[in-house]
Amino acid sequence: MNILIVDDENVIREGIKRTIRKAFPEHDVQLAANPDEAVMILRSGHIDVVLTDILMPGMTGLEFMKLSRSSHPHIKWVIISAYSEFAYAKEAVRLGAKDYLLKPIGKDLLVSMIAQLVEEVEREAEMEQEAKMLRSNLKFLREAVFQRWAMGLDIGNMDIAPFVERHPQFQLALIKMESDNTVHLEHYIVENVLTELIERYGEGFVTSLDGKSLLGLITVDEGYGIKILTDELRMHLKKYVKVPFQIQLSDEISDFNSIPAIIQKMGRDSGTLEFDYYAPGGNRAMEVAVQYIRANYNTDVTLEKVASVVFLNPAYFSQVFKQKTGSGFKEYVTGLRMEKAIHLLEHTQLKLVDIAEKIGYQDVKHFTQVFRKRMNVTPTEYRQRVATESSMSQACH
Repeated sequence: MNILIVDDENVIREGIKRTIRKAFPEHDVQLAANPDEAVMILRSGHIDVVLTDILMPGMTGLEFMKLSRSSHPHIKWVIISAYSEFAYAKEAVRLGAKDYLLKPIGKDLLVSMIAQLVEEVEREAEMEQEAKMLRSNLKFLREAVFQRWAMGLDIGNMDIAPFVERHPQFQLALIKMESDNTVHLEHYIVENVLTELIERYGEGFVTSLDGKSLLGLITVDEGYGIKILTDELRMHLKKYVKVPFQIQLSDEISDFNSIPAIIQKMGRDSGTLEFDYYAPGGNRAMEVAVQYIRANYNTDVTLEKVASVVFLNPAYFSQVFKQKTGSGFKEYVTGLRMEKAIHLLEHTQLKLVDIAEKIGYQDVKHFTQVFRKRMNVTPTEYRQRVATESSMSQACH
């Protein structure tokens, strides 16, 4: 049996592993410090039992369990936590957890629980092995064939007739994520959330186009609209996917042969569409950030500081800020400072050193360099030009 322990505390992880290995040396035990590492392990091999902490950075154990159920329905889940609130236990049971253990976990209790799960896993394995293998192989074969065909690649002699028969009318949903880094966890979340929604509202499947794009083929049941599905998808992704993303939906399609061209068009159109984004506390995160910058531009305001104000990772905050304002963080702050500098040069007689200090520059030389780069003249030259234009205007009158 293969067991995965997910906990951000190394002492807890190693302690549970030692207890299990001592009692069950024949079983494989793997460790993950967070859901991101856990996703990589779940994808790379077969896991039978997951013991996961409730509270971890980025995602709770219950959320991780909920998101994983559709792609790993066979896994037995055990929730471990130092928190004994009934709400956690109730939610864990509702989601199908086999047990709920409080830290510190007694060794005898842990060994007894694992022994019961071993029996259950072995019993189910005997009953399901052949059927499960067949279903899994067919699923991956179907999605692999469709993926190649949808991308315009050769599929040899494979027949796509089964796709056509099951989906006489359907729609495509293209989900694209924007990030300079790999997005293993986010990709996993999108795949599982969309798969679960497709199963709830109709039928279809999800396949990966590349590391940052997924495609869903969807036929919704009568009585449901595709908007219900995509609205719910967007709501979940805004909560869990911590990089900017966009969802494109095709019109209703009845000609399977048109799919490659439609996907190519959707890919081209993605460059003109806005990205949604994750924002704790609501979607006002960027509004709050801009307000904070405008109130503190004359201090040593940094990207890291503003990101912490709105509770976002700095790299992620930088991406979303540029998406929403059209400017990079540094460019935005510099533009705001130059705007204030121009106002002071035009309407006051303050010395340059005082103006520099008022807009956040401690070094007047640095201020002069930045101003000249932005305005193509020095602050002194700008002030003289404004004075000359004002004198000429008055003379004309």
